[in-house]
Amino acid sequence: MKKIIAAALALVLVLALAAGCGKASGGGTVTLYTWEGMFPPEVLEGFTKETGIAINYANFDTDENMLARLEAAGGGDYDVVIADDYIIETVIAEGLAQKLDTGKLSGWGNINPVYQGQFFDPANEYTVPYGSGVQTIVYDPARVQKEITGYADLWDPSLKDNLAVIGNYRVINGMALKVMGESYNTEDTAVIEAAGKKLLELAPNVRLIKNDNLQDDLLSGEVGAAVMYTSQVTLAKLQNPALKVVYPKEGVGFGIMGTFIPAKAPNAEAAYKFIDYILRPEIAAQCFEYMGYYCTNKAADEKINEAYREFLTLPEGITGGEMVQTVSAAAEEAHNKAWTEFRAACGA
Repeated sequence: MKKIIAAALALVLVLALAAGCGKASGGGTVTLYTWEGMFPPEVLEGFTKETGIAINYANFDTDENMLARLEAAGGGDYDVVIADDYIIETVIAEGLAQKLDTGKLSGWGNINPVYQGQFFDPANEYTVPYGSGVQTIVYDPARVQKEITGYADLWDPSLKDNLAVIGNYRVINGMALKVMGESYNTEDTAVIEAAGKKLLELAPNVRLIKNDNLQDDLLSGEVGAAVMYTSQVTLAKLQNPALKVVYPKEGVGFGIMGTFIPAKAPNAEAAYKFIDYILRPEIAAQCFEYMGYYCTNKAADEKINEAYREFLTLPEGITGGEMVQTVSAAAEEAHNKAWTEFRAACGA
């Protein structure tokens, strides 16, 4: 799940952090490592003001780059990391995360258990969930001729040059797999190759492949339909309530961002204080309104502004979601080949 934030907000965040760090007096520093724009400035400033602990906000662009840096540091350098589920599985397997002492987290009981016990941390020993999302189709009924109910409808000829998709190859390859009745995580390279051929049939409909601010292209009318990240769906619906959100009938892709403390965190005690701070219901509500992802803190649900609430909680009746997981090198190679050919067919 690529995290989206406007450049202006990023600038505000940097300035706010600088101001907040200046308030710290003898409380040490917690080094936070995640994507840009994951916290509202006032939350970070509030933590520093309350605890005297400065925040060093370090950013990565991809989960893979995060893993490489953490491996190079031997599980050190960083105190709190927030990353995607599949990469956390590798982090834990490599011994780069430490088991949590939940006795130090007074807000542990605030976590929504729906987002716990997942494949990457089945016993909830290492992670605290921090946001979730599902792969979603959004379309403008004024610009699309047919009703869309699932991924298969995106192949309809009426959508020629009218569709945008995010640039996440496993999600988009996964659309074709789901249409074929297969798993996102199949290890059968022949099936992945067949999905790649299915994707080539979609290419005439695809106008844009991009990650950042895809909601703007839907709102402007550049495209009539899009496959977007949850945060983008939230932004789009807030600006145009007439847009239709579709949870594909073939099954939804479900992802979770998790928070963990690296194995050799320089300031683990400060890390616990920060994690406990963002587990507070009122703080969590601020974070989820800012990010636009599903709220993983059940105690925060009722504190989310009414205007945002329907977008930030997992819709009722959404079952059978499948999470994208790490696959073998052979399957990964097949996915990359299919994605490269699809992008070329789309002129991307």
